[in-house]
Amino acid sequence: MASSAAYFAFSVLVALHLCCCHGQAADAAGSNSSDVTAIYSLGDSITDTGNLIKEAPPGMFETIKHLPYGITFGYPTGRCSDGLLMIDFLAQDLGLPFLNPYLGKNKSFDHGVNFAVAGATAMDPTDQFNGRFFAPFSSNSLNVQLRWFKDYMKSTFSTDEGNSPDQFHIRKRLQSSLVLIGEIGGNDYNYALFGKSVSEVEKLIPGVEVLEMGANRVIIPGNFPIGCMPTYLTSKRSPEPSDYDATGCLRELNRFAAKHNARLRRAIADELRPSYPAAAVAYADYFNSFLALLDAAGELGFDAGSARRACCGAGGGEYNYDPRRMCGAEGAAACAEPEKYVSWDGVHMTQAAYRAMSRLVYHGMYLEPQILSLADAP
Repeated sequence: MASSAAYFAFSVLVALHLCCCHGQAADAAGSNSSDVTAIYSLGDSITDTGNLIKEAPPGMFETIKHLPYGITFGYPTGRCSDGLLMIDFLAQDLGLPFLNPYLGKNKSFDHGVNFAVAGATAMDPTDQFNGRFFAPFSSNSLNVQLRWFKDYMKSTFSTDEGNSPDQFHIRKRLQSSLVLIGEIGGNDYNYALFGKSVSEVEKLIPGVEVLEMGANRVIIPGNFPIGCMPTYLTSKRSPEPSDYDATGCLRELNRFAAKHNARLRRAIADELRPSYPAAAVAYADYFNSFLALLDAAGELGFDAGSARRACCGAGGGEYNYDPRRMCGAEGAAACAEPEKYVSWDGVHMTQAAYRAMSRLVYHGMYLEPQILSLADAP
């Protein structure tokens, strides 16, 4: 049974017996990228490469099916950005094709599958904070994605005898794979924070992260510094200068995200790694890598003056964010140079920012421990 420390980050310990780590341990100092032949990804809009649009969602997320979403890529793909995401750059760095969405029809899954769904939560909507808050977009929570993962592995590696899963081939496949779990859990807070105070939502931290995966290589990202996002900078605007830090971000919201991340890291260190010593489990520090990106925005090719301003929106002002006229809605427009902006639509990042984040995390000091050996990147 998990200790109380783990429950700060995990509300349910989901044991995927088909993925349990019975193989050789991946070298925590860095495994050869050529060893990774597939990526299996779970999460939300930070990672979704097209699952949500297969469900034809009504409302806010419907705009991702149309330009200007995908404008840098050339056409809309279902990604919540103007172009590629961090998962795309990671696949490129590993010499793999982009991950196809699990709900896509007639797609190749030879090199992995993307189960992530934009708007997804760590908790099931029926259990969402005991009914106190409503998750308005996706019902495909982490539990649903984990079930997809299990079903896919069982059906892909079934035998001719009774269609039972071949555990040996499943384990062999996962030993040469990378499993990315998240970022997930951010939406649980997003839905709650609008209309609630940080102190109220902070009490819900113990019920968000649902993680226990067995594989040779597992990466678990933390949450972003949400106090730096145009959506919160607009909705939680304060007249008090002391409520902002030196980078112009909201202190209270960033402290909240940092507390979430601290508990997640503690659960990884105290529970997952000791329970699965044959696996290399790494924490991806999205929080500090994003702050590093903001700090060096000008040096990285971004317009430092627009580092906290949405490229696509209709709000104008300092952050160019209006929840009533978000990117893709009537009256909203995209900036002429998305590559100069960190934020794409006030909630998600631009392709340029995701590229920079990918370099900082997977090639730099923000993957703890560094379990990938990737060639140096600019």
